[in-house]
Amino acid sequence: MDNRTLFEKTTISRLFIIVTIPGIISMLVSSLYSIIDGVFIGQLLGADAFAALQLAIPFVIINFALADLIGVGSSVPIAIKLGEGDEKTASNIFSSALLLIFLTGIGMGAILFIFGGSFVKLMGADEHLVDMAAQYLRVYAGFAPLTTIIFAADNYLRICGKVKYSMFVNILMSVIAIILEFLFLVVFRFDIWSAALATCLSMFICAMLALMPFLRGQLQLRFVKPRIDRKVLSSILTNGTPTFLNNIAGRVASIFFNIFLLRLGGSIAVSAYGVLMYVDSITQPVLYGFCDSLQPAIGYNYGAKNHSRIAAIRRLCFLICGMMSLLMAGVMFLAKAPLIGIFVKAEDTGLMDLSIQALSLFVLSYLTRWISIVSQSYFSAIGKAKYATVISLSIAFVFPMIMLFSLESLGLDGLWLNLPFASLLTAILSFILMAVHLRKNKV
Repeated sequence: MDNRTLFEKTTISRLFIIVTIPGIISMLVSSLYSIIDGVFIGQLLGADAFAALQLAIPFVIINFALADLIGVGSSVPIAIKLGEGDEKTASNIFSSALLLIFLTGIGMGAILFIFGGSFVKLMGADEHLVDMAAQYLRVYAGFAPLTTIIFAADNYLRICGKVKYSMFVNILMSVIAIILEFLFLVVFRFDIWSAALATCLSMFICAMLALMPFLRGQLQLRFVKPRIDRKVLSSILTNGTPTFLNNIAGRVASIFFNIFLLRLGGSIAVSAYGVLMYVDSITQPVLYGFCDSLQPAIGYNYGAKNHSRIAAIRRLCFLICGMMSLLMAGVMFLAKAPLIGIFVKAEDTGLMDLSIQALSLFVLSYLTRWISIVSQSYFSAIGKAKYATVISLSIAFVFPMIMLFSLESLGLDGLWLNLPFASLLTAILSFILMAVHLRKNKV
């Protein structure tokens, strides 16, 4: 099915099924690898390695931040231009974005390779944790120019209506990573660096597969000689800024969290927070995958000026995400111990007890977090970068940092309650911005 028929002509209910199910499956499978990664490291290498992983992860995500800025930032104008029927401009943005991602991968990789260990040391970690974290980071840094393209390529496939192929690539990436990590950690007994190597190899292989349909000239987007003028660059930066700031701000907040965790509870507190993030990664990708899958459809219809169709997609997206979030909150609260036991050894009772206490408070964030997720995704899809940026910064940095110091007197409980309070405040802000937008545009 071509993208015009899919995004503009297909009934809303069928569009949701065709687009969101592969998107959710892709996110869940990708998340599954992340979960298994945590299980392997936590169960095989121990609590210290698990803590080192949590200290390194913010810098890994920062490594991908610029590439994600370009990938997401280019996807919005590409979808809009295709909706307008301007394939020539869309292909130029596509080709320019790929070149920019490769160049930023070289720059970010070099910085992380040289200074990664020093960054972790500045957080207050001891030499043992610094050494393990540095091993992990240097592998990601070395592969950066070859791997950071995968997320953008996935967006471009979905824009061209290749949702099933996108799902296949994401599933394959996770399967390859799981097999390689099993071989490296279980069979060959390599150290923590091999977990990063397994991920990078799988990303590189699947990045090449994701680009194959474009190289063959089978899709609406084609490789052309890049013309990176000011207008193209401005469009990419403007539309990618919300995601970029969300990634950067969120990781900076995580670094501050790790500093507080090391100070208040040492490596066990860092590990408990890591357990929260892994449990969260079991359920949260469903919401992100759902909203992310609908962005091309919203952007296409925005370009085609099908405002009634956009409104119908928006309403159903809020309804479904709200229902899914409440269900997830209930499941996570009732199954705390089994979920935590996936990542924590049974004999490590101290970490188990701390993680159960943390999850009991953290789960409250699911009551309101879906509102900001849907709102940010919607504003990004229609090119309202300022609104999306405000929401991104609020949930990823502004409100978490305010809560970090406001709840400091509660000790570790204040850290576990940080996201629930930040989510509530961001939900209120998102509601206000959505109301202003709908009233201003009379839609």
